[in-house]
Amino acid sequence: MQNTIIVYWVYNLTNDVWAIGKLGLFEAIPAIICSLFSGHFVEQREKKTMLTVCITAYCLLTAGYMALSYASDQSLLNISTTVNLIYTGFFINGVIRAFLSPSNFSLLGLLVPRKDLANGATWSSTTWQTGAVLGPLLGGFLIALMKVPFSLIAVLMVEIIALIGIAGVPRQPIMKKEKEPALKSLKEGLQFVFKTQIILAALTLDMFAVLFGGATALLPVFARDILKVGEVGYGWLRAAPGFGAIITFFLLAWFPLRKNPGKKLLFSIAGYGLAIIIFGLSRDVYLSFTMLLLSGMLDAVSVVVRGTILQLYTPDEMKGRVAAVNTMFISSSNEIGEVESGLTARWMGTVPAVLFGGCMTIVVVAITWMVAPAIRSFKLEVADRKK
Repeated sequence: MQNTIIVYWVYNLTNDVWAIGKLGLFEAIPAIICSLFSGHFVEQREKKTMLTVCITAYCLLTAGYMALSYASDQSLLNISTTVNLIYTGFFINGVIRAFLSPSNFSLLGLLVPRKDLANGATWSSTTWQTGAVLGPLLGGFLIALMKVPFSLIAVLMVEIIALIGIAGVPRQPIMKKEKEPALKSLKEGLQFVFKTQIILAALTLDMFAVLFGGATALLPVFARDILKVGEVGYGWLRAAPGFGAIITFFLLAWFPLRKNPGKKLLFSIAGYGLAIIIFGLSRDVYLSFTMLLLSGMLDAVSVVVRGTILQLYTPDEMKGRVAAVNTMFISSSNEIGEVESGLTARWMGTVPAVLFGGCMTIVVVAITWMVAPAIRSFKLEVADRKK
């Protein structure tokens, strides 16, 4: 919800696609840098406490955005200062996320029995995507009905609910208690990832697919200037991938991917790239919404398979570091993808940039198919026996 509101706010302030592209850059840089040591830090601390600290920090950040938007609305700050302070907020957001991601990933592995991890990862992703759907929808409606400061009040209320929710989770034992230098810990985490072909292939595939195939950064341009659907339409477009993901997650929760999940992963990402291409060519809002919905459905398959691979192939004492590497590979590629979208949109134009991204996603899948046989042959039963 917050990102939907802030991205649209920045585009209305600047009318510049590169300005919204830079939002991803300011979030990705600290997320990558902090991820170099956040996994080591999280593994030696209690995970519930870490999550509580991170969510509290998000609450404070939202309060800062509220104050900034009010000052901007009252003309107490000029546009340049306002946008620069928003970039600062996105930088802080990247720092927080670098610690939240390994905390959340590690806690899931401690709370869910191993035999239920695949299904647990699906339900966990479903709840996340529910927020990813409701957030943009509410964000779009709120910025259409009221000003940004009042819209952000709703964001703060949701974050407070999250704090209440995490309060009910019991504290968990610390799996890695021995102290070791941070650099040594980081080296071990990276070595584990790069020596485990299936993990490396899954992370690399998703990283480049998200990097090139992300069209959401340019949705304000499509909503306002190409499809001409306004703020509410923007909220629906932004929520469409999440809607699709939830549909897939519920289907996979009841009908898990038992046969050839690796091949289904590759085909789903190729289909995702094709959906992005059709979205870029579309001038009909219903076709555009459908393609974004389909992209979310196909991307959800990737999320579930990748999450299952990471949980099954990663020992508990390594999960914090592997999750930190995952943040560098995957989570930050969303933001770097926004930078790529902003740059290519400035160089090529908005529509050619989206088409280029979709085509490159398909190319990445083809390369992965040829160089990473571990992905093609991945089977859940084999992974379970290995552990």
